[in-house]
Amino acid sequence: MTARSVAAIASLTMALAASAACVSFYEIGIETPIQAKLDTSPFQRVLVMGFLSGGTQDVDVNSETVRLLRSQLRTKSNLKVIDTDVVSLVDVVDKMKGNVAAPAAADDEPAATAAVKNTKSEIRSEKDLQPYEQIFADVEYWKKLGEEYQNPLIVTGVVYFTDINKSGIVETPREVLDPLGRRQVVSVRQWMDRKGFAIAPKFIFIDGRTGTQLYSDSYREETLYSAAQNTPALSSYFELMDRLIPGFLNTLSSQKIKSTRVLLK
Repeated sequence: MTARSVAAIASLTMALAASAACVSFYEIGIETPIQAKLDTSPFQRVLVMGFLSGGTQDVDVNSETVRLLRSQLRTKSNLKVIDTDVVSLVDVVDKMKGNVAAPAAADDEPAATAAVKNTKSEIRSEKDLQPYEQIFADVEYWKKLGEEYQNPLIVTGVVYFTDINKSGIVETPREVLDPLGRRQVVSVRQWMDRKGFAIAPKFIFIDGRTGTQLYSDSYREETLYSAAQNTPALSSYFELMDRLIPGFLNTLSSQKIKSTRVLLK
């Protein structure tokens, strides 16, 4: 390499360094709009009545889901939320089939209460809920319900929430000291027994004017903890639903996703 080439490279390096020193970085926030999946303009009211539900008995999944969705729709939707009693669709289907004949009940327990308990105890898996899903194809049932509540958009579906147990290799961060006494965070792989909860909701949107299904969307989420950690089922339910709510709301209204971009100047 000639002296002239060395000098040229050195000059270029110095120029780039000087240029980089003058560059400023700006981080700006941006919002990306996401269009709603369902056109709700024909409706002024929304009815969240009840769901097919099953899984753990520690949480009344049907009632909690109805209350949570109503609360979200009141604050983040232009539709007027209809207040009504929460309905168990499992009980509705059983009554349609004539399957809720009151079993033998204790003297101090009403027959209706015993019937509900007996019905819910049979739903031990998602497969047990599948025969009940025929109700979503019952156009006359939903049309009649829509007429009763002035033709709203009806939100219903299936929610299965259960406890889970898993074992496997898990990577966890651990702080260690290097040979010079400096703190470092390393990833440690170890076999762990973990427990937690899983939720599998399917939201179904029905036209209260015609009783026909407009749209449906399914989700599945789970959360796991150390086997030694005692986390209440209800806390995990809300933790999992927090992850799903944005997707549910995006079905009914446009949403904005916030992010940042870096600009050079």
